[in-house]
Amino acid sequence: MSKVIKQMQMDALKSDFKDVRDMVLLNIVGLDAIAENHIRLGLRKKGVRLQMVKNSLARRVFADLGLKVDGVWEGCTTVAWGAASVAELSKEIEAIVKKNDKKMKVKGAIADGQQVGFDIALKMPTKAELQATILGMILSPGAQIASQVAGAATQIAGQLKTLIDNKEKEAPPAAAEEKPAEAPPA
Repeated sequence: MSKVIKQMQMDALKSDFKDVRDMVLLNIVGLDAIAENHIRLGLRKKGVRLQMVKNSLARRVFADLGLKVDGVWEGCTTVAWGAASVAELSKEIEAIVKKNDKKMKVKGAIADGQQVGFDIALKMPTKAELQATILGMILSPGAQIASQVAGAATQIAGQLKTLIDNKEKEAPPAAAEEKPAEAPPA
């Protein structure tokens, strides 16, 4: 392959992966064209793309883009990317790999430009889970303060009610039961 064609391929890879920080690297071997097409179509509906890359060119391009990837550049390499987070992407890929156990193998994952193990990528929280956790952390102190203020007010109100109930029980029957004297007829 000429240097001009290699450079064109590297430029194409750079344009494809310039903004990608989360991806999963796969080895797909022995999968027939129809099965692979079904997998690609199913993933495309979920916003995930697959692209087979030449290892030597991808290694150079990823290094130029600042993506640290080592130990995965043997055999065929297919890159999957496009989900909202590496956790969502990993879960989608895991489901497909389980169906095609012997024909697809995960080589590794990249989360925010750093190589991580695929098992770690599976355990990472999704974007929605992370947002919910952060929101809970933000709201937690306010909820604690509100419950402490409400708790003290509830305790005081309960004590006042008990005092009022005790006073009502101790009070002698009121003269309200007596009938008022009738006025003499005129």
